[in-house]
Amino acid sequence: MKRIQEHEVKNQTDAVLWHLQTKGNITSWEAIKEYGATRLSAIIFNLRQQGHYIDSIPQTVTNRWGKHTKIANYTYSDLTFYERGKQSKLF
Repeated sequence: MKRIQEHEVKNQTDAVLWHLQTKGNITSWEAIKEYGATRLSAIIFNLRQQGHYIDSIPQTVTNRWGKHTKIANYTYSDLTFYERGKQSKLF
């Protein structure tokens, strides 16, 4: 997969992809604060459809009322679907 460069960021999808490729992970709150992206799961879905391997890791956090809730922490891998499948057969 081609890495997106900072100067190539033209929309929220590009911004999220750039963030994932440079920082490794992103949460919905980070996407809202940094890029104004309120529908991160839709962006992640579209990036996966384009062939990017992005994993969802559930994370428990405390909300403003002191209750525990789960959010997704999305992590990026440079492996393509083909490379990922090939690698998993090695183990």
